Amino acid sequence: MDTSKLSQDEIVDKLKQQIALENIELLLTKMSRLCFNKCVSKPASSLDSSEQKCVTMCMDRYMETVSLVSKSFGERLLAESQNMQ
Repeated sequence: MDTSKLSQDEIVDKLKQQIALENIELLLTKMSRLCFNKCVSKPASSLDSSEQKCVTMCMDRYMETVSLVSKSFGERLLAESQNMQ
């Protein structure tokens, strides 16, 4: 990528996008590890139906929790920034 032709704002935007992608990758890795450890007691070549259901439900709950925490955090930041004005 030739950064000499990009404005400072474009570079910042690209860095933000890269950080967001890395955060998503970390989230998925952490979620996969957590749910696998919780749901799969004896790893085999495939998951049985109860393990599949457990992993699916675990991942759903994890994503709901991350979403709720992110939303609450965003609301708190917004409230604090409005209080500072």
